[in-house]
Amino acid sequence: MEWILLFAAGVVGGILNSIAGGGSFITFPALMFFGLPAVAANATNTFAVCAGYISGAYGFRQDIAHSAQRLPSIILISLLGGALGAYLLLNVSEQQFLIAIPWLLLFATLLFLFGNHLSAWLAKGAQRVSLDPIWSTVSISLLLLLVSAYGGFFNAGLGVIVLSYLVLAGYTNINQMNGLKLLVSSCVSVIAIVVFMVDGVIDWQKGFAVMMGSLLGGYVAARVSRKVDQKYVKGFVALSSIAMTLYFFADVYW
Repeated sequence: MEWILLFAAGVVGGILNSIAGGGSFITFPALMFFGLPAVAANATNTFAVCAGYISGAYGFRQDIAHSAQRLPSIILISLLGGALGAYLLLNVSEQQFLIAIPWLLLFATLLFLFGNHLSAWLAKGAQRVSLDPIWSTVSISLLLLLVSAYGGFFNAGLGVIVLSYLVLAGYTNINQMNGLKLLVSSCVSVIAIVVFMVDGVIDWQKGFAVMMGSLLGGYVAARVSRKVDQKYVKGFVALSSIAMTLYFFADVYW
């Protein structure tokens, strides 16, 4: 029954990730519910969602190719940041991470709810500010490093953060941005998984159950997404993320 429910959580998470994002609001708590410590659940969830990132990036490969000149630096910085975030995760205590979880979920929830407004605001700000080319390159690179480190430390909300970064970096084509978002997420997740493997913190069986469900959910979403009004899906993700955030605040502080 445990594997069936984890698989089902993966299906729901895969559907949400494909249509609106926010699948980790389902899969990460599910892994904790079935007995994984917080750090192990987070590492296992990173493994479980990685296949979806990679397959999605492959699907956008032609759009990603338009950024061929920037790809080496994007990939390198994403790998460095993801490794840094994963290393930091493994060097905080279980109790410290448990205390951080509700705040991380709150941050990810706010990004999901107001990410579009944030991106629009950042786009306007980026147009008004003209930096020296060198400082612009340095600041954008450091921002990507921080975004990737966040993803290596805690995967939920990574897609929205990467999209906001891409707005600041000057990208405007939504297909290209979605492709690069998935590429960065793939790099961050792959290198984080390597770090987690060395430490032996991933529960492969539970992660594999969620991953298989996520892949099926992504396939189902691709088939039916045009028939479902996204506002209902986003509403479900919003309610789920708020509920999970409140639950973890209550669990940690009361």
